[in-house]
Amino acid sequence: MSTHQNAILAPLPPLGRYLFFQLSSPDDALDALDALGSLAADDDRVVGIGSSLALSHSEHDFGLRPFPSLSGPGIEVPSTQTAAWCWLRGHEDRGKLIHRTLELLPAFDPLDLTHVIDSFKHDPTPAGLGRDLTGYEDGTENPHGDEATNAAIVSGAGPGLDGASFVAVQQWQHDLVEFDAFTEPERDHIIGRRRSDNEELDDAPSYAHVKRTAQESFRPEAFVVRQSMPWSDAGQEGLVFVAFGRTLDAFEAQLTRMVGLDDGVVDGLFRFSHPVSGAYFWCPPVKDGRLDLSAVSR
Repeated sequence: MSTHQNAILAPLPPLGRYLFFQLSSPDDALDALDALGSLAADDDRVVGIGSSLALSHSEHDFGLRPFPSLSGPGIEVPSTQTAAWCWLRGHEDRGKLIHRTLELLPAFDPLDLTHVIDSFKHDPTPAGLGRDLTGYEDGTENPHGDEATNAAIVSGAGPGLDGASFVAVQQWQHDLVEFDAFTEPERDHIIGRRRSDNEELDDAPSYAHVKRTAQESFRPEAFVVRQSMPWSDAGQEGLVFVAFGRTLDAFEAQLTRMVGLDDGVVDGLFRFSHPVSGAYFWCPPVKDGRLDLSAVSR
């Protein structure tokens, strides 16, 4: 039986909904942990806990921290950390996700739902991967099988920690009009791949996203499992970037390089897109069919 939340490594669903929660009062932290600890594991749901909640009644130091606010040459990466997060995976229609949200809210009491993002899978590839609204395949470099498990799931840390995962969640807002104004070669150079066949460009410039985030180029290597999905709302659109890792270090190394803090080269994505939110969460393991919060509850 799996000790991790199965939805972390499951294929990308057709629909998604992201729920963000805050504590109305620090005094409610223990009640919130008790409520989340009573949640049954669900193959179409991932639950994550932010540092303010996870560390409120724990003496463990297991690598969870707030999302960093970063500044690079001409760009800002915001931190909008919340106390908890839930990703609902949908397979039929958006209405069912709305009803699942309403059914789930009492289980998150006394946490307050503060933000909701609806997402969808766009133009799936033959291999089942989705595409960003720019038309480029997302998750091409994801590890698979045991390598994905090793990249995303904690092991060897002990009871209450093994089977957990860390997740970085950012909402990126695209300017698709700006992106479409680029020539086809310019667009491919921003990403570092040809949109037509997804082949990596040998002559991609140093700012190409593929070069900035090549997971094997970091020391140590920075492999994560991406489960990102597009979003659209009231005339705006973009990508909800979701990356699971056995620690937060791999994602943070990639983000630091994207912002240009390593060498002054800013990722080409910032030419047409920017993050409007950012948060880290610890996704607890599963024990006896329920979320195991023993590591964060005294």
